[in-house]
Amino acid sequence: MTHGDGPSNGSNGYNVESMARLAEVDAEAASIIQREIERQQDYIDLIASQNYVSQAVMDAQGTALTNKYAEGYPGRRWYNGCAHIDEIETLAIERAKQMFGAEHANVQPHSGSQANAAAYMALIKDGDRVLAMSLDHGGHLTHGHQLSFSGMQYEFAHYGVDSETERIDYDALEAQALEFRPKMILSGASAYPRIIDFERLRAIADQVDAFLMADIAHIAGLVIAGLHPSPVPYADVVTTTTHKTLRGPRGGLIVCKAEHAKAVDRCVFPGVQGGPLEHTIASKAVAFGEALTPAFRDYQQGIIDNAQALASELQELDVRLTSDGTDNHLMLVDVLGSLGVTGRDAANALEGAGIVCNKNMIPFDKRSPMVTSGIRLGTPAATTRGFGETQMRQIAQWIVHVLRNRDDENVRHEVRQEARALCRAFPLG
Repeated sequence: MTHGDGPSNGSNGYNVESMARLAEVDAEAASIIQREIERQQDYIDLIASQNYVSQAVMDAQGTALTNKYAEGYPGRRWYNGCAHIDEIETLAIERAKQMFGAEHANVQPHSGSQANAAAYMALIKDGDRVLAMSLDHGGHLTHGHQLSFSGMQYEFAHYGVDSETERIDYDALEAQALEFRPKMILSGASAYPRIIDFERLRAIADQVDAFLMADIAHIAGLVIAGLHPSPVPYADVVTTTTHKTLRGPRGGLIVCKAEHAKAVDRCVFPGVQGGPLEHTIASKAVAFGEALTPAFRDYQQGIIDNAQALASELQELDVRLTSDGTDNHLMLVDVLGSLGVTGRDAANALEGAGIVCNKNMIPFDKRSPMVTSGIRLGTPAATTRGFGETQMRQIAQWIVHVLRNRDDENVRHEVRQEARALCRAFPLG
């Protein structure tokens, strides 16, 4: 089986009949959507937080369930007419619990940010102290950034990575926790390429009588497949998005211990949101069903294999990766130190060559978040497309060629044509 087979086939989001109907009603909107479909088909996607859903997931999202208001939970709704809505949401809940081996699941969060907001509310009070990973070392906006609700409502301190290894220093984290005495320790990241030791974090949390929360939005698929340690046995509450490595629709999910179930449910609804998006919950249920198949583990292994191939080829081309590599689906590339180009300029040059990634701060970055010294590369979408290690090594060579010749429009044009040809050899859908 290739990584593009089975449940890893991506949808191109294109249904001829539905697009034709839309074009008759609203030609302008249909034209914009069509152009985005074509962009996705023809560009190599290395954004670590993006993926392509299966056609089944796409089909489930575009259903009549979008018509139904269903505030509440299965068996406890404010509106009548929810019998089948209860069935589909219960299906999603049971599959989520099975995926993670969890005692309780809430599938209603509209996003990872709203899942995090509800989890905070369920465990701690406004003004309580939280220790989380610093954004500029790989954390997330909802992990205490001053402009996020999290930083406004709670008192955060942040841990980071060691300046030499660029990996989490758990001894330093423990010392910080003992001094800060947080009510909750938050683990998880949006740009950390190494294994996270949830067992050690639980031990640290126990020392200071703190809750442990894990945000695994990026690594959820790897966790489900058994290719990354699971936080579920150790964390009080675990949040994730349902896209990224999980390959479902854009949305959020919370799993937790039974003792926190009532608080979590109450903090999702009516705490941070109203009516659930039941068409999206149906789509989550389908994605969860795919994640429970043996083929899903093969696909997740492909993500890791492809990341290793991409990373090793970049390093062979004398490009520095933070922490000297990756254990998961992503890597941070020090493009300023290696190639003399800022992250912003690198991402722009690569998009012009048909390769899409994002600028990203690297640990101890002296550049602003809008400029950065690095880029973040990830392999979920490329693996869904069917790319293997040979293609990832070729892509690494293109990346370096473009960035070493970033002022040469002919180089960008040449790589753009080659990237398009590769995409068309591995079409979506």
